[in-house]
Amino acid sequence: MKQGDRKGIWGVSRNVFFLGWVSFLTDTSSDMIFNMFPLFLSHLLGVGATFIGIIEGVGESTATLLKLVSGWASDKLERRKGLAVIGYAVSTIAKPFLLLASSGGAALAIRFFERCGKGIRTSPRDAMVADSTTPQRMGRAFGFHRALDTAGAISGIAIAAVVVYLIQGWQPTLSMPSFRWLVIIGVVPAVLAVLLIIFFVHEERASQPKGEEIGTAPVGRGFDRRFKIFLGIMLLFTLGNSADVFLILRASNIGLSPVHILLMLIPLNLVYAATSYPFGRLSDRIGRKRIIIGGWGIYALSYLGFALASPAWHVIYVILLFALYGVYYGAAEGVTRAFVADMVPKERRGTAYGLYHGAIGLSLLLASVIAGLLWEAVSPAATFYFGAAMAGAAMLGFALLIKE
Repeated sequence: MKQGDRKGIWGVSRNVFFLGWVSFLTDTSSDMIFNMFPLFLSHLLGVGATFIGIIEGVGESTATLLKLVSGWASDKLERRKGLAVIGYAVSTIAKPFLLLASSGGAALAIRFFERCGKGIRTSPRDAMVADSTTPQRMGRAFGFHRALDTAGAISGIAIAAVVVYLIQGWQPTLSMPSFRWLVIIGVVPAVLAVLLIIFFVHEERASQPKGEEIGTAPVGRGFDRRFKIFLGIMLLFTLGNSADVFLILRASNIGLSPVHILLMLIPLNLVYAATSYPFGRLSDRIGRKRIIIGGWGIYALSYLGFALASPAWHVIYVILLFALYGVYYGAAEGVTRAFVADMVPKERRGTAYGLYHGAIGLSLLLASVIAGLLWEAVSPAATFYFGAAMAGAAMLGFALLIKE
C-alpha cells in the first residue's frame, strides 16, 4: 500500500506529518530573525524603503528561478528529498552570517543566499506532500502543512517578542544586541529542521509515464490551458502582493515599536494556523475556486485597511487588521497549492510547483520594487491601494477564466 493511501498520523500521511514539523522548526527560526530584518535594515543600517524592496525582490526572484529548476530536477531524477535537504541546509548556513552584516550590500548578499535555500527546497517539498497524499485528501494535507508552518511562525514571533522586550523593552527603535540575539537563538531550530527531514522523511518516488523522458521535455510541456491561465492570474495577483516587509514598515510608520509589531504578528499567524486546515478540508468538499476567490477578497479588504491606517488608530484596530490578513493566508495559501496538484499529472508535479512558485517570484520582484517606489514617491498608503486593486483584478480573472 502506498504511503499516501494510509491514514498515517493526525489524519495525514507520515511524510506530510514530518514535513509539517520540518516547516514548523524552519519558520520558528525564520520568523525570529526576518520579521525584524526590515527594521534592522531601516533602523540600524539606514537602508531606504526602495532598497529594502530591492533586497526582498532580488531574494525572491532568485528563489523563483531555483524553484523552477529544482522542481524540474526532482521530476527528472524522480527524487525529491535530497534537493529539499540541500535547500534547508543552505538557508540554515546563511543565517549566522547576519551577525557580520554592516551594510545594505552585505545584507542583500546574505538574504540572497538564504532565499537560494528556500528556492531549492520549496518545489520538491510541495511535490513530496502531494506525492504522499491521495487526491481526495489533497486540501487536508496542504492545509495541515500550512497550519504547522504557521504555528512555527507564531512560536518564532513569540520568542522574538520576549527576547526583544528583555533586551530593550518598549523602545521604538530596534537595537543591535536585540537583533544579534535573535539570530543566535534562531539558528537552533533551523539546525533541528535539517536533522528532522534527513532522518524522518522518506522518499516517495513519482512514476514516469511510458514513452516520455521528463528530463528532456520542455518545461512547459504536459500542462493544459487551464494551468497556464492560472499561472497568468497568479502573476497578476502577485504584482500587487508586495513582500510582507512592507506590512512591518507600515506598522512602524504609524508609530508601533518593535515589540508591538511582533505582538501584532501573533494574531495574524494564529488565525493563519487556525484556518489553514479547515479551509483545506472545506476545499476538498466544495472545490478550490470559491475558497481562493474569497481569500483574495479578504486580502483586498485587509490591504485597504493598511492603506487607511494612521497613528490615530487604536491598537485594537491594527490587531484586527493583522488578524484579517491571517484569514487571507489561511484561505488561499494551502488551497492554491492543492489546486496545482489537481490540475497536473503526478509525474509533472515538481515542474508544476516550480512554475507556480516561479510565476509568483518573478512578479514579486516587480511588486516589491513598485511598492518601494510608491512608498517613497507617493505615500505609504499608495503601496496598499495598488495591492488591493491588483487583487480585485485577479479575482475577476479567476472567476471568469478558470473552471473548477
